[in-house]
Amino acid sequence: MDNKAQVLIVGGGPAGISAGITLARSGIDVIILERGSYCGSKNMFGGAIYTQPTKEIFPDFEANAPIERKTVKHNYMLLTEKESTVISHFDVEANTSYSVVRGKFDRWMAEEAKKAGVVIATETVVKELIVKDKKVVGVKTELEDYYSDIVILADGVNSLLARQIGLRKRIEPKDVALGVKEVIKIGSDKINERFNLTDDTGSISEIIGYPMSEMLGLGYIYTNKDSIVVGFGIALDELVKRKLKPYELLDKLKEHPSISTLIKDGEVTEYSAHLIPEGGFKKLPKLYGNGVLVVGDAAMLVDNIHWEGTNLAMMSGKFAAETAIYAINNNNFSADCLKLYNEKLNNSFIIKDLKSYKNLMPVMHKREKSFTGYYIKKVNAFFKMFTSVDSVPKRTKFRQFIKSIFTDRNIFVLLQDGLAVLKLLFGAIK
Repeated sequence: MDNKAQVLIVGGGPAGISAGITLARSGIDVIILERGSYCGSKNMFGGAIYTQPTKEIFPDFEANAPIERKTVKHNYMLLTEKESTVISHFDVEANTSYSVVRGKFDRWMAEEAKKAGVVIATETVVKELIVKDKKVVGVKTELEDYYSDIVILADGVNSLLARQIGLRKRIEPKDVALGVKEVIKIGSDKINERFNLTDDTGSISEIIGYPMSEMLGLGYIYTNKDSIVVGFGIALDELVKRKLKPYELLDKLKEHPSISTLIKDGEVTEYSAHLIPEGGFKKLPKLYGNGVLVVGDAAMLVDNIHWEGTNLAMMSGKFAAETAIYAINNNNFSADCLKLYNEKLNNSFIIKDLKSYKNLMPVMHKREKSFTGYYIKKVNAFFKMFTSVDSVPKRTKFRQFIKSIFTDRNIFVLLQDGLAVLKLLFGAIK
């Protein structure tokens, strides 16, 4: 049969490539179908890739991959309209993550996959899955049909193919965020000076509060070699409910006094937007069926509290490939056999971490005015009070500040906020 492979993979992002290269290294015949002109041409993130999981797929990536800067500094910026409180952690020996440009990094991964024997067909749009006797046996593209023993779906957050066979429901606005970013070129010397870095070291800043005060959204800044990335992710239902324009929010973020000095005299070289899975553990779809597995964003595998997505994608691709190898060796492509993939995920950090934060999104949807609005303002008010010198006794100031909490918020709301925090903490440690 023409266009036949043991495994077909739809999507050439980190999940699909990780699955493909793992399969090829085991001697499996595999084809990746990518709709972009090259792998990474349509992919977007902040962003950083994580060292340990990347080494599991590409052991020598630090020496060979197009990485930008090693992350040695994490900043947590709590913003009001004119103020900010910044908590910073610096570790010069850290080796947890690297900033990368997805267009370059994904293309490099694809080339490594080709060297291992993966066939990659770009500019190939998969229209639907071919199902025979309740088993996925291939895919239909715009031009021709492809057949395989197993199809791995790595086709992104809005996976229409997973929906076609009932593994996923239609996506809800509250279960995804819209990520919007700009890449701003300012030169390596200015980056080093403004972020207190050296040529090879980088920083990540996570932004809470303004301009998304009282909303379910977070901003970020990543440093590349000669550019910085400024962006945010905000729940899609917030944009709809409040009739907000994403580019206006991004402009407000860039105009903040704590941000504008970092990007001063920079040149915007890229603007992009992308949907991000935000539903968490409670919104995970079914991830396997007869002849089919679902990985990465298509599987809604994103840990939004730790900003982890690419590592979950890569590891889910690896687990899917290992499951496919087992199925091929046993000539069994049924859901009963492919459920091994689900078991691998459940035994890994991926599902364990998502389960730890299973209450996060429901709680945040209910308490967003408190956690991204009121308390961010109070933190900034506290430090403004604490650092001011005006001949008023400190005891008086402290008493006034504590009193203001109970006059601003009634005791019932404060108790609800406290119980929400305890619920999240208990869920994370139990």
